[in-house]
Amino acid sequence: MAAAGAALNFRHLQKTFLSTQTSVFLAGGQQSHSLLHLKQRNTASSKAWRSHVTAAMIVERPAASTPVETEKPAKLKVRAAVTVRRKRKQSMREKIETQLDAFADRIGQNILFQLIGTEIDPRTKRAKTSKETALKDWYRKKDLKTEKVVYTAEFTVDSGFGEPGAIAVLNKHHKEFYLESIVVEGFPCGPVLFTCDSWVQSLKDQPKQRIFFANKPYLPSETPMALRELRERELKEMRGDGKGERKLCDRIYDFAVYNDLGNPDKGLGFARPVLGGDERPYPRRCRTGRPPANTDPSIESRVEYPTPTYVPRDEAFEETKQEMLSEGAMKALLHNLVPSIVASIEPKSREFKAFHEFDNLFKEGIRLKKGIEDHLVNKIPLLNKIQDSGESILRYDTPRIITKDKFAWLRDDEFGRQTLAGINPVNIERLQAFPPVSKLDPAIYGPPESAIREEHIAGQLNGMTVQEAIQANKLFILDFHDIYLPFLDRINALDGRKAYATRTIFFLTPIGTLKPIVIELSLPEMASRSKRVLTPPSEATGNWLWQLAKAHVSANDAGVHQLVNHWLRTHACIEPFIVAAHRQLSAMHPIFKLLKPHMRYNMEINAIARQFLINAGGVIESSFTPGPISMEISSAFYAEHWRFDREGLPADLIRRGVAVEDAGEPHGLRLLIPDYPYANDGLLLWSALESFTVDYVGTYYPSSAAVQADVELQSWYAEVVTVGHGDHRHAPWWPNLDTPADLASILTTLIWLASAQHAALNFGQYPIGAYIPCRPPILRRLLPEVEDPDYDYLLTDPHRYYLSTMPELTMATTFMTVIDTLSTHSADEEYLGERREGWTGDSRAVKMFDEFATKVRAAEEEIKRRNRNPDMRNRCGAGVMSYDLMTPSSPPGITCRGIPNSCSI
Repeated sequence: MAAAGAALNFRHLQKTFLSTQTSVFLAGGQQSHSLLHLKQRNTASSKAWRSHVTAAMIVERPAASTPVETEKPAKLKVRAAVTVRRKRKQSMREKIETQLDAFADRIGQNILFQLIGTEIDPRTKRAKTSKETALKDWYRKKDLKTEKVVYTAEFTVDSGFGEPGAIAVLNKHHKEFYLESIVVEGFPCGPVLFTCDSWVQSLKDQPKQRIFFANKPYLPSETPMALRELRERELKEMRGDGKGERKLCDRIYDFAVYNDLGNPDKGLGFARPVLGGDERPYPRRCRTGRPPANTDPSIESRVEYPTPTYVPRDEAFEETKQEMLSEGAMKALLHNLVPSIVASIEPKSREFKAFHEFDNLFKEGIRLKKGIEDHLVNKIPLLNKIQDSGESILRYDTPRIITKDKFAWLRDDEFGRQTLAGINPVNIERLQAFPPVSKLDPAIYGPPESAIREEHIAGQLNGMTVQEAIQANKLFILDFHDIYLPFLDRINALDGRKAYATRTIFFLTPIGTLKPIVIELSLPEMASRSKRVLTPPSEATGNWLWQLAKAHVSANDAGVHQLVNHWLRTHACIEPFIVAAHRQLSAMHPIFKLLKPHMRYNMEINAIARQFLINAGGVIESSFTPGPISMEISSAFYAEHWRFDREGLPADLIRRGVAVEDAGEPHGLRLLIPDYPYANDGLLLWSALESFTVDYVGTYYPSSAAVQADVELQSWYAEVVTVGHGDHRHAPWWPNLDTPADLASILTTLIWLASAQHAALNFGQYPIGAYIPCRPPILRRLLPEVEDPDYDYLLTDPHRYYLSTMPELTMATTFMTVIDTLSTHSADEEYLGERREGWTGDSRAVKMFDEFATKVRAAEEEIKRRNRNPDMRNRCGAGVMSYDLMTPSSPPGITCRGIPNSCSI
């Protein structure tokens, strides 16, 4: 393994040098050659190019004629090309600080580097080291306009120094800098790459040297003796001591419960319970150490957005991502500001009175009476700029769901199709018992049996009986009964919010589509009319009641999608794995290198979510039916239903009964809904990912003993189970970590959740969900009964009644602006099948990843073919959206496709 992980080959080195814009110093080292010169010189033969590298080694020997009493160690001069990334946009303060640091560098307040070898010095019994040397030309290059600047550092070491395994950096400037990579050349072993991608803090914030290891991976037991102490020291520093408030410049990873969602200091209405612990189990988050609230010592004091909350420094968004979010925040501000002004000036405009008013949001934007609009434009300069650009105030992008068929959302087949290829395709289950039965305590919630009877659906089964349809795997169900019913009294007591606990049964038609055949709407047992069953209509009034029932199912679905499947299962449940990885797995560890791109940005987006999405009064509470009870529903699901061993795609499909094991099928599974776009495409990617992780793990762990002997790996998994998911620490379902197969399975599931599963649940939110009537996130009325006053309203003006159940203008536009941002890819996104150059120094791993990337590209081509297949009616047909959410690549923006490596938004 050591041989295979040696220096990068020649072609890879050339590519690395070109991509980092490095400069090569020739023998005599007085002149720096630019990237252009380097590219020109690369047209020469490889032998000539290699001579430049060889020339960097200057061996000092005594003259042949000079008598030598004792042979002194030869000296070796080596050089490092150091790539630093600068911010493209700087505030005036930052510009001044940059200039001050440049002048300070000139008088000796430098950035210092020290090489650390992989061999022990027999004199000191410690790792061999070079003398510290300063980074060159910081002052001279202070005014360069390029984003990446390459500096150099020169070292003189003994010829017996061996191979460099680490490099220490000390920043004596006043501000941090972003160190992208270091290439050290001049050693007999060839160029050595250090992939850093990290902020290096000033000496005043971080008094110790920062250590970066060469990108050659080592298991703990295989680490060169000279590096073992450094490896352990780095991990110890990143764990911290669990005390004190974290500074934004820190790199400390630790755990805490969710005790920062509420703000009791603002009043009882903003108090929220702690999530995490026996009463309300929940995954752990990153600890910030902020002081407690004034009125409740169990609650952490808040930092409100956009003021940043702590995440370890390298977890923060890079500049491109920050710019995308800033633009989204400005867009959201305007999109929310104008509707609020409209609603305050013209209160009647809060309500949507006709469907074309939804359409106008995408055609004309929000319009005011002429005099009022002119007044606002004069008062708000930004609105004046928008008007000058020819845009209305303010037009929303047209959601993809209505571009192909404006009325598709009204059809039952589209309602069924979205359970398989919509925003939330992971709740459909096979119906295995009839009637459905609740698992809630009957002493509290009443009889567990559903009110649905055979006579409700007998005529919808193509001549089958219910039992025949069940045995033929023709009946499927969306069952939101148990997750909502315990909370309905509290939800329905809220102003302007009404909900049922719903069950919907679908019939699988001969052409492969799902047809809804019955909907059950349940209220708590003490309600006068606790259960109501509706079937597809045969007359006008029944049609409107049926549409209202489907809307309530969609609102249930929207809440479960956002609170459980999206936030909990892909964001919150992954964070403990990430925190533990940084605490227990060295950056040298091959498993850390595998996971690194799949951890990117997760902690930062989760921290932002705690500030303004899932917090008290945040967007989730204001936009979804459960309101202030939202996170309690999320906690209840985690306590009762979340199991890591069922989070992988095959296990989840089998759990839901929509697939069975079948060795004769390409992926070992036979789908019971053959045209199930989410599952069909997902299995392509799962298979490629599983094959890659099995091969990768097998490269480093040839036996079960190797897995069990890896102390870092075992510590990582143990900390995930006992601390990060500590409320489930005694659960019997946690997978073992004893064999290479165990490890590959765990890693495949983690990477799946962070990449493809998250993408399938996230990037369709605006394209499908922004047309509110199609998928309302909140409803304000229950279905009227015949004797209710509202029933006459329904009969008299069904359109207005239906729209009166929908979110009003400000609620709708707030929701739309947020999912606009959540559905947007930033320009710096890294997609499945992509990795940064130099992610590992092991050529075997690079080759395996290239093979994986080839399979990902092949999957993308197969998805394109499927979307053109007219036999696949759930993704192809007149007015039918193609299914692209599992298509790996994407340009920036809202595309309804693309699989980032991580939960990055």
